[in-house]
Amino acid sequence: MSDFDLVLKGTVVLADRIVEGGFVAARDGKVAFVGQGAMPGARERYDLGSALILPGAIDAQVHSLSQKDQEDFIWSTRSAAAGGVTTIVDMPYDEGNLVCSAQAVQRKIDHAGAQARVDFALYGTIDPEEGPARIPEMVEAGVAAFKFSTFGTDPKRFPRIPAGLLEDCFAAIAPTGLAAGVHNEDDEAVRAAIDKVKAAGITDYRAHGLSRPPLTELLATNQIYETGAATGCPAHVVHCSVGRGYDIAAAYRAQGFRATIECCIHYLVLDEENDVKRLGGKAKINPPIRPRAEVEKLWRHVADGKVTLVSTDHVSWSENRKTNPDMLSNASGVPGLEVMIPLFVKGLLERGIPLTRAAELMSLNPARHFRLDHQKGALEAGKDADIVVLTPESYSYDAAASGNNVVGWSPYNGIRLPWRVTATYNRGIQVFDGKTVLAAPGTGQFVRPLPSLPLREAV
Repeated sequence: MSDFDLVLKGTVVLADRIVEGGFVAARDGKVAFVGQGAMPGARERYDLGSALILPGAIDAQVHSLSQKDQEDFIWSTRSAAAGGVTTIVDMPYDEGNLVCSAQAVQRKIDHAGAQARVDFALYGTIDPEEGPARIPEMVEAGVAAFKFSTFGTDPKRFPRIPAGLLEDCFAAIAPTGLAAGVHNEDDEAVRAAIDKVKAAGITDYRAHGLSRPPLTELLATNQIYETGAATGCPAHVVHCSVGRGYDIAAAYRAQGFRATIECCIHYLVLDEENDVKRLGGKAKINPPIRPRAEVEKLWRHVADGKVTLVSTDHVSWSENRKTNPDMLSNASGVPGLEVMIPLFVKGLLERGIPLTRAAELMSLNPARHFRLDHQKGALEAGKDADIVVLTPESYSYDAAASGNNVVGWSPYNGIRLPWRVTATYNRGIQVFDGKTVLAAPGTGQFVRPLPSLPLREAV
């Protein structure tokens, strides 16, 4: 009789150490044991040699429903499985459905649950006309965090939350212990910069960076953290493209405030002078891709422990929304779920940063941030057996060739990667075998935080 259902042996990468010749043993969908040396008996046993074995990633920022009749969870979670991402946290700005009530949360749970191939958690937000009144009911419905924006992309789908209302929302969230994540671009400053770019007649790749200079991002970043400090709410900047933003976050933490900050993989890989110039609209993202010197500052912050999370901000716009010669007329955002882990591992190895950062910033810290760490985020006994295996196999990424993306383009096409995702396990079940996504739609599960502090006054 086997001791375990599954045992994988290789180089086990944990958030605090690397176990050479280690193994992970799973039983009933949970991690049962992490050890070193001879493998114990199991129904399935695989000695993977020099392969890396990491906890499945939790992608903290995914937009599955930004474009109607485009990606949906059927494709976003397929890309996730192929990329070793075993949980996605989906954003609340869905075209035609702002997720701003318990009813909207439940509707999205039902919708995603029928399609998802890996597990998923959800953000909630507010309708500015309603204010924070529905925040408690969304907490009860199971959201893992809240999302707001200091910039108004669209008055209905992606609205600006003005300073006073943002403070009210933070105050309403603070007693729950959940985090308030905010898109950090100052609306007034961005619109003034856009006007300058248009007046100058600049329409090529340079237009986007000039229309959103670093100051527009940093002004909003300070507002977000000050609002958190004033209300006692955990304040989270959902993406930061400039090095100074991480120093600001670290300063607030040093003062005792809960101030976290997220770095998207595109800010660690792409640069303005090479990639944006080459790709044009296919590299248009808010905030913008910055020059290579800024990219390397972000990697130093990764090495120094100033980055809380690494995510994708994944969105799969159809190609016609990303190829306008007028840079500012393109949709903002890029897909990345399938390739985040290999890109981040490549960057760590090239800069001599320990691989433990991968387990920390893509698994452990996201699980803690969204209060899912009772179930997710680590190869520890009792946690879900969410596992990704990478083998040393050099290849050039091609989003169309893999067949796991709803769109056939990617800003990362052509990048040479030294490690390939060759297996993904979600709750102990293999969902990707290196070539084919094995998980059927509907096998993913909704995950939610444990109950927080009481939302009602004691009677």
